[in-house]
Amino acid sequence: MNATTPHEIQQLVSPEEWQLRVDLAACYRLVALYGWSDLVFTHISARVPGPEHHFLINPYGLMFDEITASSLIKVDKDCNKVIDSPYPVNPAGFVIHSAVHEARDDVQCVLHTHTRAGVAVSAQKCGILPISQQSTFVLASLAYHGYEGVAFRDEEKPGLQADLGRANFLMLRNHGLLTCGRSVADAFLSMYTFEAACKIQIDAQAGGGELTQVHPQIVEGVGKAMKVQTGGLGGAFVWPSLIRKLDRTDASYKL
Repeated sequence: MNATTPHEIQQLVSPEEWQLRVDLAACYRLVALYGWSDLVFTHISARVPGPEHHFLINPYGLMFDEITASSLIKVDKDCNKVIDSPYPVNPAGFVIHSAVHEARDDVQCVLHTHTRAGVAVSAQKCGILPISQQSTFVLASLAYHGYEGVAFRDEEKPGLQADLGRANFLMLRNHGLLTCGRSVADAFLSMYTFEAACKIQIDAQAGGGELTQVHPQIVEGVGKAMKVQTGGLGGAFVWPSLIRKLDRTDASYKL
């Protein structure tokens, strides 16, 4: 299918897909706003509603603060374009995301970053330490995956899927952070918490003093409370305020 303008793209897709495009574009803008982007070298993907196994991902080469709802590229499970786009797509960048989507039908959005704090903690043998309230949320659903080089090989998928299991936070050793969520909002709020836990840990370690760790029973209790009360971190509670924040400065992500 060929389309060149935002209006033409909107006419080609369902209302549900268009709303997903708007939310995903907003997520890209927010990742840029909070300083988590790595030029053009990370990705956020979203599963399109329906039985076709289609996904949305960023056009390769655009900065995150340039991405709009209509510029997002719709691909199949093999990263082939479903709707024509003037922009290229990076199949290698979709390997990690497609692995998660294949294994987790409950996941709509996968968010991956290479932030300084995230990579720093991913290089520590201890991983995330239970030293902050933010870390207790992460530890309630955290998995680790060992570094196997630049993630462009399909052969890495089975191991990554096995390591992730049912967790919603994945630390990619020597690489970065990944979150998955039942919505774009959930994936974003999980990453906000993951990133905060890493920054706090690096800052606390830099202080040089002995660290006080949260009792394991409290960490376990936080995990149970999250599942009972909100089914997770509850990104839907925060998302509307983040959208208002974007709209006050630049609402072009909706185009």
